[in-house]
Amino acid sequence: MNIKRTIFLTIGCISLAIGCIGIIVPFLPSFPFFVVTVYCFARSSKRMHDWFVGTKMYKNHLEPFVNKKGMTVQTKIRVIVMVTLLLGLGFAMMRNVPVGRLILAIVWIGHVFYFIFGVKTYEKPVAAAQDASIQS
Repeated sequence: MNIKRTIFLTIGCISLAIGCIGIIVPFLPSFPFFVVTVYCFARSSKRMHDWFVGTKMYKNHLEPFVNKKGMTVQTKIRVIVMVTLLLGLGFAMMRNVPVGRLILAIVWIGHVFYFIFGVKTYEKPVAAAQDASIQS
């Protein structure tokens, strides 16, 4: 196996682990880590990519977004709240760095606009929502 594939596979496994932790820990978003996992697995191992795409984690968290359907309102709100909290923490820590605060504010505005206007909003089908609550 060449070095590039090994690096992508390692990063994919690490981001998968962090994404799984993010499902449980409320302040750690799982979505961006699962995106990195899909990207890295697609470039490193077809078998790992096919496995991950077949998992319930992928189907629940990424499949609608990857298929260009968008996100539910609840998912958008969760992502925006997490981005706001994390960037707010950085903003508070950069008390003496006004340029850093300005950059974080611009990044925050970009994230909010992207998730509100750039990502489609869809409703979760009622049958799927009931099946998910029964299985949980």
